[in-house]
Amino acid sequence: MQRGGPGARTTSPVVPRGRGRPGRGGGRRSPFVGGGGAERRGRPGMGEQESIRKIITTLAVKNEEIQNFIYSLKQMMQNVQDNSTRAQEDLDAEFQSLFVLLDELKEEMVTKIKQERAQRTYELQAQLAACTKALESSEELLEAANQTLGMANDHEFHQAAKQIKDSVTMAPAFRLSLKAKASDNMSHLMVDFAQERRILQAIAFLPVPSTPEIDLAESLVADNCVTLSWRMPEEDTKIDHYVLEYRRTNFEGPPRAKEDQPWMVVEGIRSTEYTLPRMKFDMKYMNFRVRACNKAVAGEFSEPVTLETRAFTFRLDASTCHQNLRVEELSVEWDATGGKLQDVKAREKDGKGRTASPANSPARAVQSPKRMSLGRGGRDRFTAESYTVLGDTLIDGDDHYWEVQFDRDSKAFGVGVAYRSLGKFDQLGKTSASWCLHLNNWLQVSFSAKHANKAKVLDVPVPDCIGVHCNFPEGILSFYNARTKQLLHTFRTKFTQPVLPAFMVWCGSFQVSSGLQVPSAVRCLQKRSSTASSSNASLP
Repeated sequence: MQRGGPGARTTSPVVPRGRGRPGRGGGRRSPFVGGGGAERRGRPGMGEQESIRKIITTLAVKNEEIQNFIYSLKQMMQNVQDNSTRAQEDLDAEFQSLFVLLDELKEEMVTKIKQERAQRTYELQAQLAACTKALESSEELLEAANQTLGMANDHEFHQAAKQIKDSVTMAPAFRLSLKAKASDNMSHLMVDFAQERRILQAIAFLPVPSTPEIDLAESLVADNCVTLSWRMPEEDTKIDHYVLEYRRTNFEGPPRAKEDQPWMVVEGIRSTEYTLPRMKFDMKYMNFRVRACNKAVAGEFSEPVTLETRAFTFRLDASTCHQNLRVEELSVEWDATGGKLQDVKAREKDGKGRTASPANSPARAVQSPKRMSLGRGGRDRFTAESYTVLGDTLIDGDDHYWEVQFDRDSKAFGVGVAYRSLGKFDQLGKTSASWCLHLNNWLQVSFSAKHANKAKVLDVPVPDCIGVHCNFPEGILSFYNARTKQLLHTFRTKFTQPVLPAFMVWCGSFQVSSGLQVPSAVRCLQKRSSTASSSNASLP
């Protein structure tokens, strides 16, 4: 056989009789016959192409990682410059404040020395002046006394002697204290900065606080609150506060480097325990880390830990709700024009593409509920007077809890659970496929529990927020006042298939709270009621 390739000369192949020609003897043609076969043989195989693609992908990812690392290194270099400049400025400011304090202290002490010197100088000068005057008077008396001794006349002598005696008695020299009124000792104004000097010499940069250790044994997740506890490896009296960071995640185990959720920060914690209250657990886990801070610097973050935040999270299925219900996230509001607008749009769209006829009418196009798929995407939208919307998450095990706050002025409102096979015309509580509490404010006010078209009037105050607890394995569906946790009613049944949270509203609105854990008070009430018959028993 002559093998050919691109640009090569080819000759007619030599084919064994009865094997290579189609239609003769049923033989299979060789894939290497002619130039076309050579071209196919010259192309790279699919396995090699896939290997090259994987190499390209790996190189591209690695290049991106290196580029990101280069960027982070450059950013760190810039941060080193900025942070060192800031640290030097802070150091200059601290020393300047210390210099100012020392100058002020020196000025006060110098002033005190000057005042003390002036006072003592004044006292000694006054005493010196008095002594000088007394000395002059005493010298005059001494001279007079010497002259008196030389008198020859007795009469004159006696008179002069008497005057001298009287003068000596009144002389300042004999009434003058010869003790200095002020001391020249100024040792009490001397200073000794030896201790302060040692303190100043011991001045150093504040040490970085040690890394805290999170104590999982003392940490707790309950009632949509997280209490986190940690401890320091050694006592540090210079710690000023702690910083706690947390983020939500759906991944168990050690926190990943890259997460879609950002770290949330709680600053200024003064103790080694902190509680995050009223959390919404819309993801399976939460990561936590904590670090200590003193007046100047923060320490390293602790080793991150992951706590499970198991809760029932769901959304409302807007694709199958009644057209008169406007669904936004977990809020529902009655819209009287919703169905009409939808019908108008449907007729306009239908009229553009085909002629209206009984065979093409919307009524004929609707799938029968009996043939309808049980999946979310396969069921029909609720219609007629079934103003219903379902949750999008099945309950087929464990126990779950959610709350709903509704407008008290709604003409009708209902909350409960239903099988996902609930018919599009079925109202909550009217069939065996749903259980609910129903509030009727239209014509006659009533608050009742409904199932299988049977109702039990509830003689309890109507709360504005209702908590629903569904224990699927035990077949218990309980309703509570979400504010006080007062039990409103309990259904006891055996669920034959998974259920969905179910709601209805007519001329009103409501808001659903998802991502909630079963409250501890509800668990306690259920344990007590499971051992004793409740006055709020199930409907017969």
